[in-house]
Amino acid sequence: MLKVGQQAPDFDLEDESGNRVRLADFRGASAVVLMFYPADNTPGCTKQLCAARDDYDRYQAAGIAVFGVNPGSAGAHKRFIDRHGLRTPLLLDRGGTVARAYDALMPIPLLTVINRTVVGIDRDGVIRFYERGIPTTGQIMEALGASPVA
Repeated sequence: MLKVGQQAPDFDLEDESGNRVRLADFRGASAVVLMFYPADNTPGCTKQLCAARDDYDRYQAAGIAVFGVNPGSAGAHKRFIDRHGLRTPLLLDRGGTVARAYDALMPIPLLTVINRTVVGIDRDGVIRFYERGIPTTGQIMEALGASPVA
């Protein structure tokens, strides 16, 4: 399992619109939060990504880029975004390669099932927050050195 204080694994993924997102592009410029979630439009995932939507301006004001990550398709991600008015880009992790690098897969042989995991990465590419489940925006922001107050 990855630990706070370790260098975050690099990644290069596309979002639901085909835009490339690389961790290296944020170094020195912005902190990054990766929200690994099991599936689009399920109750827990909807709750998690809608919370990120509701707090999007807080993240932006603190210089934190937030992304949802799962192996779903671009079409499924677009429908999820449209249905819930999400503002967070959703990254396509085909085959769970990035989830595997971030220890965010459930140990189920031959299946790619995401273990809900949130990772906060500072501007230097160091993991400052790593937690399973649905932590609050305040917890994430505080770990990244940003004011957790609304």
